[in-house]
Amino acid sequence: MSAPTKITFFEFLTPLITAGKKTITIRDESESHYVPGTEVEVFTLETDKKVCDIRILSVKPLKFDDINEFHAEQEAIELAKLKPLIREIYPDTDALFEISYELI
Repeated sequence: MSAPTKITFFEFLTPLITAGKKTITIRDESESHYVPGTEVEVFTLETDKKVCDIRILSVKPLKFDDINEFHAEQEAIELAKLKPLIREIYPDTDALFEISYELI
């Protein structure tokens, strides 16, 4: 399997990405196959509009219980709202991945 070259984000998060303020994303195993050092195109989830390009820095395992204020800040949402949202998106897993990246 080759490294993915596209990633999608909720549209409301894209200004944070293009400003360099959002530098991680939390995904499940099905979306964890990004490779450090590769360049990836960012698109909006809702409209599939290209936003920018990022470089993947790392892909690290992240347990649901370890999601903290840093992750909430990155997702531009309160921790008390982030954890239920993550649970809604990924209802059947506690094994997640933190993908860190930088704007190119």
